[in-house]
Formats: sequence, structure tokens, C-alpha cells
Amino acid sequence: MSSRRKKLILAIVLIFTVNIFIIALAQYASAELYKKGSSGAVVREIQTRLKAWGYYSGAVDGVYGSQTEKAVRYFQQKNGLSADGQAGNNTLAALGIQTGGGKSGGSSGGGDVDLLARLISAEARGEPYEGQVAVGAVVLNRVKHPSFPNTIAGVIYQPWAFSCINDGQFNEPVSQSAYRAARDAMNGWDPSGGAIYYFNPAKATSSWIWSRPVIVTIGSHLFCA
Repeated sequence: MSSRRKKLILAIVLIFTVNIFIIALAQYASAELYKKGSSGAVVREIQTRLKAWGYYSGAVDGVYGSQTEKAVRYFQQKNGLSADGQAGNNTLAALGIQTGGGKSGGSSGGGDVDLLARLISAEARGEPYEGQVAVGAVVLNRVKHPSFPNTIAGVIYQPWAFSCINDGQFNEPVSQSAYRAARDAMNGWDPSGGAIYYFNPAKATSSWIWSRPVIVTIGSHLFCA
């Protein structure tokens, strides 16, 4: 093999290696991770949300200490995440926090679709497809309503808002129809007619929910203002 050909092959190999390194570096940079010892605005946001939802009782000081680590682990355990006490992309998405990596939060991000689909599957399993979309729409209507948190994760994880969070149904396998319903709801379809509540009259025990004005009935659910 000629010297010139060897140099050309070496140059190609070098370029290929550099490209692989750049791709790996970019993927590493996009992977957000907050853990014990981290600090800053994102840590403060993590603490704020965990505290609002009853997982954290410490100071909102932007310092990721032992209490924050313990609260994150508790949140992960309750919501079907890997419970390592570190806030990576999946945990940030579940918290509804958007960071520089761009993989969490946002009104149309994958994390939001997954969360909404999981709720729909748990709350509307066996319901007509329109009813599944309507459940997703209720979550989105709450995001826009001043009386509720302003993120999908905030609405879903608001204490005692949805029974499936507390009875374990939220962690069951998600149906494919629920993913479609989540996307349809996020794309603007609202069969609920703007409802911010729904309930199954065969199971409801709260007298308060019966006082809400009913907008529409879909399957087993009454959707209310």
C-alpha cells in the first residue's frame, strides 16, 4: 500500500473518530443531572415543586442537600421512576421542569405526552376514545385555569387531584390509545367542552363534586365546570 493511500485512510479514520466524539459529547451535554452538591435556579425549582406537592419540607434555598435528595427519591418511588435521588431528564420531565437540555417540560414535549398518556390510561381505561381525550383535555384546561398549577406535571401531581396517583393505577402499563388521546388533546381537541372536573357517578362519594354544573356525559364520566 502506498504511503499516500495510508495517509488518506488515517485521515478518514481520524475524521470518523472526531465525529463520534463530538456526537457523544453533545449527547452528554444535553443530559441534565442534578444531584447532591448541585445548586442554582433549577434546584430551587425542584425544591419548590416538591414542597408544593408535599414531598419536601426543607428550605427552598437552591442547594441540593440530603433533604432534597431524600425528597426526590420519595417522589421517584411514588411515580414509577428509578429511585436514585438524582434529578435527571426523566425526573425533571415528571416534575414539569424545562431545562437547557430541552427534553423536559414544555407544552408539547415528550415528557408531557408520556405523563398525560399515563394519567389517561389510568383514569379512563375502558372508556370510549372520545372519553379518553376528554380526560386529557380536563388536565390541559386546568393548566390554563388560574385555580390550578400551570404545568401538566403540576396538575397531575397536585395532592389528591387524581385517585390513580394514590392507588397505584398511575404506574400500570399505558395503552397505545392513551398516547393517541394525549396527543389529540394537546393538539386542541376538547370533547369535554372546557371542563375542569370529571367524575364517575357510580363511584363518586364526594357531595361537592355533585354540585358542579355538568357540561357533557361521555361513557362513564360526567364532565363538569
